[in-house]
Amino acid sequence: MSLIDIGANLAHDSFDADFAAMLARARAAGLSRIIVTGSSRDSTQRAITLSREHPGFLHATAGLHPHHASEWNEELAAFFAEAALAPEVCALGECGLDYFRNYSPHEDQRRAFAAQLKLAVDSGKPLFLHQRDAHADFHAMLREHRAQLGAVVVHCFTDTREALQDYLALDCHIGITGWICDERRGRHLLEAVRDIPDARLLLETDAPYLLPRTAPKSASRRNEPALLPYVLRAVAQARGQDEEQVARFTSANARVFFALPEN
Repeated sequence: MSLIDIGANLAHDSFDADFAAMLARARAAGLSRIIVTGSSRDSTQRAITLSREHPGFLHATAGLHPHHASEWNEELAAFFAEAALAPEVCALGECGLDYFRNYSPHEDQRRAFAAQLKLAVDSGKPLFLHQRDAHADFHAMLREHRAQLGAVVVHCFTDTREALQDYLALDCHIGITGWICDERRGRHLLEAVRDIPDARLLLETDAPYLLPRTAPKSASRRNEPALLPYVLRAVAQARGQDEEQVARFTSANARVFFALPEN
């Protein structure tokens, strides 16, 4: 069984001490590729470097997370425009809106998101998007640009069934994480995930965050790509599908979405 993790924050310093062992565990768990999320200048550069060090297994995204939106300026815009051209970068983002934490003012978030939407239009690269508690503004901005954009994934989807329908109507892919493994806060996802067409479903860990509650307890409480099979199991059970079947079509979806080679 082959799996692709479409979103892992491997530039996070929690992986520094055991990076090689972590990658070995991922391979042993059946992962064939991992998309390393860039969410700031530093993490984007690190994601690109890691992808160069592990060609064919790691790939990078390049973007500024809404938490850092206040940092957006002409220098950062030029950096991400250049990063978008790197062959290791298979998508732009993580970018979007987050009104839950509000680490950056809403106006700054919308400004940085609009700039990155334009960059995606200009570059033709797929978009890796983040939205939390900001559906109305996020949906309006995405809808305005959707006709000019290529492939789009709303990553780490945890919103309502109504929001899901809005994104599917815009021909978006949907990324599902270990949130679905938590019966306390992810119960609504067990129903919503059934609405996602096979061709629009993608799987991710968002490591080191969102440790699947069904995974064995560890001292570190750190999530990692090797735990993606727990997300797969929960998704397959919720959809009434075979795990092998879900692994097969989600991996095929990821290869097409990110334009990854077959081997």
